[in-house]
Amino acid sequence: MDCSGCGTCCVAPDISALGKKVGEPCRHLSGEQRCRIYEERPAVCRGYRPDEICGMIAAPTLQERVAKYLGLFGLRPD
Repeated sequence: MDCSGCGTCCVAPDISALGKKVGEPCRHLSGEQRCRIYEERPAVCRGYRPDEICGMIAAPTLQERVAKYLGLFGLRPD
């Protein structure tokens, strides 16, 4: 599966390597939902591969996708 560039993986989960909390946008995520440190991003980000979860959380807005992701995994923003 190809990445759709929806930005959900940069908002919904925590990314401890960047000190990012659940539901909080990554400080390196641009307004166009692109990584501003793509070439230097941490290993956890480099290892991410789009999968069936991306299809399960598909929605028109980033806010809706994040809410679906959090619900799917039973997560709550800190």
